[in-house]
Amino acid sequence: MSEFKKGNISIHAQNIMPVIKRWLYSDKDIFIRELVANGCDAVTKYRMATGASEEGLRVTVTVDKEKGDKKYQGDAEGGIIGHFGLGFYSAFMPADKVTIDTLSYQEGAQAVRWESEDGMAYEMSASDRTERGTTITLHISEEEKEFLDTYRVRQVLNRYCGYMAVPIYLEDTAEKPEEPKEGEEPKEPKAPAPINETHPLWLKAPKDCTEEEYKDCYRKLFNTFEEPLFWIHLNVDYPFNLKGILYFPRIRKDFGGQEGEIKLFNRQVFVADNIKEIIPEFLLLLRGVLDCPDLPLNVSRSFLQNDGYVKKLSAHITKKVADKLNALMNTERETYQTYWDDIHPFVKYGCLRDEKFYESVKGSLLLKTTAGEYLTLEEYKSRNEGKTEKKIYYTSDAARQAASVKLYTDRGIDVAVMDSVIDISFMQHLENEGEGDSAITFARVDADAEGLKDTEAEAADLNLEDLQKLFRGAVGDENLTVKLEALKDHDLPLMLLEDEQMRRYREMAAIYGQGFSLPERPEVVLNSACPAIRSLAAVEDEELRTLLARQYFDIARMSSRPLEKEELSRFIANSYKIAAKVSGN
Repeated sequence: MSEFKKGNISIHAQNIMPVIKRWLYSDKDIFIRELVANGCDAVTKYRMATGASEEGLRVTVTVDKEKGDKKYQGDAEGGIIGHFGLGFYSAFMPADKVTIDTLSYQEGAQAVRWESEDGMAYEMSASDRTERGTTITLHISEEEKEFLDTYRVRQVLNRYCGYMAVPIYLEDTAEKPEEPKEGEEPKEPKAPAPINETHPLWLKAPKDCTEEEYKDCYRKLFNTFEEPLFWIHLNVDYPFNLKGILYFPRIRKDFGGQEGEIKLFNRQVFVADNIKEIIPEFLLLLRGVLDCPDLPLNVSRSFLQNDGYVKKLSAHITKKVADKLNALMNTERETYQTYWDDIHPFVKYGCLRDEKFYESVKGSLLLKTTAGEYLTLEEYKSRNEGKTEKKIYYTSDAARQAASVKLYTDRGIDVAVMDSVIDISFMQHLENEGEGDSAITFARVDADAEGLKDTEAEAADLNLEDLQKLFRGAVGDENLTVKLEALKDHDLPLMLLEDEQMRRYREMAAIYGQGFSLPERPEVVLNSACPAIRSLAAVEDEELRTLLARQYFDIARMSSRPLEKEELSRFIANSYKIAAKVSGN
């Protein structure tokens, strides 16, 4: 090409450039991804056209801080502006001039130079390039000189280009080989290493991947020393193309401050973190990578929300997670049980959010008992048949409610531990789903005293009306319900019971009510078989009687919740008063 040409790009670039700079690319460093990805595409097309091997084909990013240049060089002909497409215009985000020098691999081709200062007007002329390939040179503007910092460029390359399919190298013209010390032979310069991994694990067949490779991939992806619990390798070619690995990290009981991270790729090109429209909501605590070739690189959330492909993809991910949980439960139950404490919150949340997921995994839902055993719902009902009146008894705080738990475990009844924030809603869901023989009812260990009564206990000569008056006065509640029953645990003075549904409403209001709260309405069950209650009824000192009644009430209260500030202060003061009374001071 001997003649010098000038021209204008046929599209209305003066209109599209502001759009590109402001809207199409929300992150200005994205230009590095776009240009490197274009280079990788050019290499791939060159391979397909010529059958060339991978050896020697590469994309090199060179930082020349002295000249204010950044160069993207590919060892395969990639065409010029028309070939690069819209992504090429991102080069003008940080640069005030862009130059392209290119030479086709085809015999007889002439090298060409393309140059533009604004992405609109351009000049094209002959180039002095003699090697096959393309070099794009960005003359970085003063405002964007951060991209002349090699560390910054490496950071962007690692984020967006760490798994692209063509070897990518980063060079800094300021870096010089180490000078040999006096008397030493000059050292051979180290061969540069690519910054990316061209064959990521998620593109391999699961049968070809080892456990250690999965763990190494997890640590590299998320820059952590932790190991995942287990993982799901997604490898789908039909009815859509999807590759990826979903990792199950150790999940804290109440999710506090914990977030997952799903990295989305398009043919090994990083797109974004946590595209929530693709991942089912209840799986957002997971970590992993998805490679979806059928999604555009510059994907918008509005597009994802309305795309049928995305909905199918999300449903497939849900199914694969359910299949994995069921497979672990059915073939590796002991291992699955060791995972349950970590994964149960997200499994329960999934059951609440997705009916199909619940139907798929309901046979793999476990109840952990206070004895540390893990039972399915059916196993619990079978083991406790005839002892629980078809109820599942549970505790929300095994340590605090130990006295109430003991009343059940002493009779051979399993008590489930339901101590996660999500458990209130989850229990309600299971109760609503069950019908007939599969009906389920949950009751906390302090919800009722049915089955805890000692029908063989010796009848006590106690005045219920007198005791009602005593406890109502001591507690300061004239409407307090006070009952007298003989309980199997003769050492327990009394129980505070609260209707299961009313307590759930109160607890849900406390969590989600934004300041709205319901008052506690406990029912006092005095244990007529307990020597302490019998002695209390016989105390003649009215002040001591009242102090003891209040003390028994507060101790029972601590079995369900901590005492509030004023309650605790009163409890301590009453303890001193009782001690003084008993000692005669």
